[in-house]
Amino acid sequence: MRERGVSKDAAFAICTAALQKRQPFEWRVNITKVDQDQRLVFGWLYQSTEANGTRVIDHSGEFIETPELEKAAYTYVEKSREASRMHKDFGIGTLVESVVFTKEKCQALGIPDGIMPEGLWVGFRVHDDGVWAEVKTGKLRMLSLGGNARRVAVEV
Repeated sequence: MRERGVSKDAAFAICTAALQKRQPFEWRVNITKVDQDQRLVFGWLYQSTEANGTRVIDHSGEFIETPELEKAAYTYVEKSREASRMHKDFGIGTLVESVVFTKEKCQALGIPDGIMPEGLWVGFRVHDDGVWAEVKTGKLRMLSLGGNARRVAVEV
């Protein structure tokens, strides 16, 4: 069976500079927590494995290995931290929390194997009043990872 993977050159669309000759990708997950008073939303932005270690294949039939996700997350945190609405209308919010959970980090935190998936957990503060209203009513209820990457066919 062949699956498409996202290479180590994965990058987030919300970074300020787009990469040339890369194909766009997108990943959506539900918002897990909302703090009404502070206008904060939290959730898994991307899961690379389930808690049992099974690779997660996204709705496009693709995946990002945890080490590559970690590199891309660090680039996003260092260079942008800017949120957008539906991959447009940049500047509607700011990243306030970001943790890439890996097996090694979970072990260091004392989290037993098989409890936590590997992936990128984030929190954003929503500054835009219109977007915040859509979050509160449930119209916007998902976080979405987008970016540009070089797709590579791999054997699994």
